[in-house]
Amino acid sequence: MPLSGYLCRGETELSEGRPRHLAPARRRRYNARRPSGERRMGNQNQRGWAPIPGNQRIYELEVCIIGGPVTEAFAKVNPVVSRTIQIRGDQTLAKLHEAIFDAFGRDDEHMYEFQVGGRGPMDRKAKRYVLPMGDDAFDDQKPAGIVTRTTVDALGLKKGQAFGYWFDFGDDWWHQINVIAVHDGPGSGKYPRVTARLGDNPPQYPDYDDEDGEEDDSDDED
Repeated sequence: MPLSGYLCRGETELSEGRPRHLAPARRRRYNARRPSGERRMGNQNQRGWAPIPGNQRIYELEVCIIGGPVTEAFAKVNPVVSRTIQIRGDQTLAKLHEAIFDAFGRDDEHMYEFQVGGRGPMDRKAKRYVLPMGDDAFDDQKPAGIVTRTTVDALGLKKGQAFGYWFDFGDDWWHQINVIAVHDGPGSGKYPRVTARLGDNPPQYPDYDDEDGEEDDSDDED
């Protein structure tokens, strides 16, 4: 079911250990631009923008679920589900996928892609970054890059921008990724890493029969 209530609300900060949203809910325009201090690369990073050597960045990303096969009961208890992830700019989109996959407690891998520069999910003007086997999945729209070879730096992201992540082309888990901050590196510790969580992990394959049973019990009580 589409979850309009799951739209990310912008930047988050930690308040007594809990993420607190600062801006009103709104769907942001996905719009990737080239940051200053970067140069164009040829075929490396899939025609993306690469950082000047020695200028490593740490990206702080808020990943929100905005659509997927969740039950009404889960959505009622968890009106917003998001994870804040920090990742190095020299790490690939495939590594970002792994971090998101683990952050939401998923078990089964599926096809996925990132969409950058559009107004929202499936905008044909967005640049698509896909798995190697998904390079020819859409013959009428050539992908902009391959996730295993495209770094986060290559997207040219700035604070305040947003882009999309589509996981499982059958169940259609849609995510909006907000760029909360871009820090000068090199940073310390292991990346990527989750720094904040809001909401429970939604079951990857929800049991709608249980929800139907609860509704039947409620009807019997009436």
